[in-house]
Amino acid sequence: QVKFVESGGGLVQPGGSLRLSCAASGFTFSAYAMSWYRQVPGKERELVATITSTRDTNYPDSIKGRFTISRDNAKNTVYLQMNSLKPEDTAVYYCRATYRFTNMWGQGTQVTVSS
Repeated sequence: QVKFVESGGGLVQPGGSLRLSCAASGFTFSAYAMSWYRQVPGKERELVATITSTRDTNYPDSIKGRFTISRDNAKNTVYLQMNSLKPEDTAVYYCRATYRFTNMWGQGTQVTVSS
């Protein structure tokens, strides 16, 4: 049974940092590319970061330099370190596992950036 446990979200002031975690089980984690997406109400879900099975990473230009994705295959966990947070980073953040044509999603964790 595939399961994701996301944690680390919460309320943070502008300029602050958060570290999200997504612990996965029920599949061969190391073989999957892992991504973080985010979504705000009324908008499409957008890609935040991706790390492949070989640990190559990719970020959209709006994120580069502020967020870092990493993975620990021994713990079946992917992380998103978020620094210099802005109010516009407020969203529900989701982890996703991808292998060939299979995508699996976590349940999401809320991140709110506000003073």
